[in-house]
Amino acid sequence: MNKLNSIARRIMIERGLLPDFSPAVLTETAALREASATRAPGIRDLRALLWASIDNDSSRDLDQLSVAESLPGGAVKIFVAIADVDATVTRHCAIDDHAQTNTTSVYTAAGIFPMLPERLSTDLTSLGEGDDRLAIVAEMVVDDGAVMTSDVYRAVVRNHAKLAYRSVSSWLDGSAPAPSRLDAVPGLSSQLRMQDQVAQSMRRSRYQHGALSLQTPQAEAVFDGDGLSDLRPDEPNRAKELIEDFMVAANGAIAKHLAQRGFPSLRRVLRAPARWDRIVTLARGLGQQLPPEPDGQALSRFLEKRRQEDPTHFPDLSVSVVKLLGRGEYVLDLPGQTPEGHFGLAVTDYTHSTAPNRRFPDLLTQRLVKAALAGEPPPYSEDELSALAHHCSEQEVNAAKVERQVDKSAAALLLESRLGQTFDGLVSGASEKGTWVRILHPLTEGRVVRGFQGLDVGDRVHVELIHTDVERGFVDFARSPGR
Repeated sequence: MNKLNSIARRIMIERGLLPDFSPAVLTETAALREASATRAPGIRDLRALLWASIDNDSSRDLDQLSVAESLPGGAVKIFVAIADVDATVTRHCAIDDHAQTNTTSVYTAAGIFPMLPERLSTDLTSLGEGDDRLAIVAEMVVDDGAVMTSDVYRAVVRNHAKLAYRSVSSWLDGSAPAPSRLDAVPGLSSQLRMQDQVAQSMRRSRYQHGALSLQTPQAEAVFDGDGLSDLRPDEPNRAKELIEDFMVAANGAIAKHLAQRGFPSLRRVLRAPARWDRIVTLARGLGQQLPPEPDGQALSRFLEKRRQEDPTHFPDLSVSVVKLLGRGEYVLDLPGQTPEGHFGLAVTDYTHSTAPNRRFPDLLTQRLVKAALAGEPPPYSEDELSALAHHCSEQEVNAAKVERQVDKSAAALLLESRLGQTFDGLVSGASEKGTWVRILHPLTEGRVVRGFQGLDVGDRVHVELIHTDVERGFVDFARSPGR
């Protein structure tokens, strides 16, 4: 692990990311005190609601809570509380400067490099169980899967139960009993059942409007003591989907709120795919026809059909489609403009606001929201926002490259004793820069250095491992006969 950690730190520096907090950041952090959660004008007291968090088993940087309330006629009111990180991390302080430089936490097989010092992200600015915390609340009335009305305001909240994705998902699926923390809070079980029903209706509605149903497992490091033993797919589950659906809705509500107040914002956009023709070719190879021009609803129907017909290979198809869709990015949206929207989510109004402990655009959006609520001018100029949108997009790419390179170094470490072995793979990238293939055990990508001619994204291929380099994260394959 020490070797992987040193590799991660080196690559971060090469990519313009700071692996360490400066002395100024550490001094500021040591002097910080918890932001007062007492009531003030414009801040509602919502501590009595049955708020709960659902996150990874080991997560302590809790950014959001949720709760639901049934309404007459079948509608449900959904509340999403987002940690008020700005109440502690003020603009232009050393902590904020570090966060603005990196713009995101970096998650690697060697460990996490947090955007904010852990004393903040896992304590002072985290919505920890039993703590009274300031929050930004997105309140949404949902009927038949659609958000009918929404409001955004400040509040004091209290997390009544820290829950984990895996155990909540197993309970919702009926494959395991309720987690002990769920049973310990009266009324929370029925509360989560209601949230799950609303989330599923919202997901169905989004798919009907063209949101893409994709399954792209990420590599999850598995350790045997202190030693890395595997990189396994981090599988989706029902509890993760619940949170994802609520976060999409909350991000939309906050984007609309800023637009209604005449405020600029950083929108998260994904444009129509430039390589739509290759997606059409992939569909044709599976016996399906897609329109010649990008069509989210047609693609959504095709993906759902493939999920039903061939669930085993659906993750492979998802990886190919994700690669061909391209990357999302941050753009400045000004009052009166028509938003570019997000092709993959099939939404027009969308920002990032629900993870301010982990992403700088979310903290920036939080500051815009608080200024709008207070009747103050935007805290950032249009030129500053435009520059930050570009910087955040760039740093997100750099962080992803760090994560991918460290994962490759981890995979090279796991594979260095398996030279000459063959693997079934899926071509995950093909350009003038090279051709890459993805294998599942361990979950990683490697470059096809021999026999790559004619391969394109989505092709299945049989490959032989011919070279590894842990320090540089190289995993090289040669195409094997037969495929």
